[in-house]
Amino acid sequence: MVALAQTSNDATGFIDKLVIHSPSTGDLLGEAPVMDADEVKAAVARARKAQAAWGALSVKERCSALRAFRHKVAQHADDLARAVSTENGKPVQEALTHDILPFCDLMAYFESRAPKILAPQTISLHLMMQRRSYLHCIPRGVIGIIGPWNFPFSIPVGDAVMALFAGNATVIKPSEVTPLIALKAKALWDEACKDEPRLHPDLMQIVTGRGLTGAAVCTSGVNQVMFTGSVPTGKKVAVACAEQLIPCVLELGGINPAIVTADADLERTAHAILWGAFANSGQVCASISRVYVARPLAEKLTARVVELAGGLVQGDPLDPDIELGAMTFLPQIAIGEAILADTIAQGGRVRCGGTPNGRFFPPTVLDNVEHGWKITQDESFSPLLAFIAVDDVETAIRYANDSDKGLMAYVFAGDEEQGARIAERLEAGTTMVNNAIDSHGAPGTPWQGMKQSGLGQVHSAQGLRDLCQVRHVQTRSWLPWMSKELWWYPYSPKVYGAFLKGVKALWGGGVLDRVLRAVGK
Repeated sequence: MVALAQTSNDATGFIDKLVIHSPSTGDLLGEAPVMDADEVKAAVARARKAQAAWGALSVKERCSALRAFRHKVAQHADDLARAVSTENGKPVQEALTHDILPFCDLMAYFESRAPKILAPQTISLHLMMQRRSYLHCIPRGVIGIIGPWNFPFSIPVGDAVMALFAGNATVIKPSEVTPLIALKAKALWDEACKDEPRLHPDLMQIVTGRGLTGAAVCTSGVNQVMFTGSVPTGKKVAVACAEQLIPCVLELGGINPAIVTADADLERTAHAILWGAFANSGQVCASISRVYVARPLAEKLTARVVELAGGLVQGDPLDPDIELGAMTFLPQIAIGEAILADTIAQGGRVRCGGTPNGRFFPPTVLDNVEHGWKITQDESFSPLLAFIAVDDVETAIRYANDSDKGLMAYVFAGDEEQGARIAERLEAGTTMVNNAIDSHGAPGTPWQGMKQSGLGQVHSAQGLRDLCQVRHVQTRSWLPWMSKELWWYPYSPKVYGAFLKGVKALWGGGVLDRVLRAVGK
């Protein structure tokens, strides 16, 4: 993801308001306040007060109560999709299917599964068998969420509801580029609270502003931070959280490779790469950026993707026939243009697309590209797609892994078993075989990065547990007649000798090894 802008117009870094314009038309959409550190701390205090009663509910009760919010979102799906499209610039169909639909599915998924996921887990003890150990999940308290502008609803609000399932309260700092949709989400939350008395308006706080507001979230007393954004800003978040001794989850984007074997299905591969590269105008942390394709298939595949890209319709994102909208963040266009110019200067060939027209960046396919160029190393976060012909799979794997990022990777192969074997060797949090970018929409799977692409994970059972303090409890369940354990005071040579004999008998190649051999271990 691109960095959250941190510019300001006064000496303190705070000005009165954010002024938001439509990326596609330039029309004024609205304003939002810029909140300072004291306002952020006040929001955290309100959230913490509300969390006490919320965290005391059972997981099942919380799941039942949160259903009211899902109903509100689904009932207002069209309005929300249009609001996302208008503020973000993506086509309205993408706003619906990338932001609203996955959010509703995520809520339904955890409503039915969170009680089991967060239930106490028994630990089997092998030596101290007279004892009982188990883990139980306790809400952390208040979770701070710093969201991106490319998925301004599904990411920050989705992270928030997962925190709420776990019994926490939330403070969302939306991107300063797209704050209005978060305020709409808050309005729907407040409506849901009127219908469901177990919900409380203060469980979801919205703090708007620029980088200093986001920095204030990290130091405001929250118990965990979830950040989606650029690597440089993510490192600052990690340092701030380390100073507070609180955990953080970081999703920091990628420069995602696709490997295409010689026997890959041409049509499916071309369509998948087209969508994987150009959805949301390439402003997706999971976008396919670089394609390492077997040389015999390279020209056919490139030509087919170019042909399909030429049929994509770009324009007003509220038009349901439009497939590419406007770029959301103006500085991002300059980054894409610089990488494009660098590629051309080194001999890369533009097969389609090229120069942006205002805020509209056409889908751009390049070939005659060499691995190691900037376009294969730096995330452009724009609709740039590079094809690199390779002679063998081993070279493709080596090139794919030659990156400081590791969020997503893709393999397209006629033999899916071979595709899976290749996928297992790629250094990415998720690798998809014969599919593209939509893994984030599967809430049961982890969304995670390797290397510079981040820390921790969201979604999945583990992602939900990570929003809790997982505590260990141990009790004595039998042998109540023992007044003390064998290893308690007083120590003596006799006790030492008995333990020494036990160590040698169990682990020195005697009794235990014979037992393991007998059971085939």
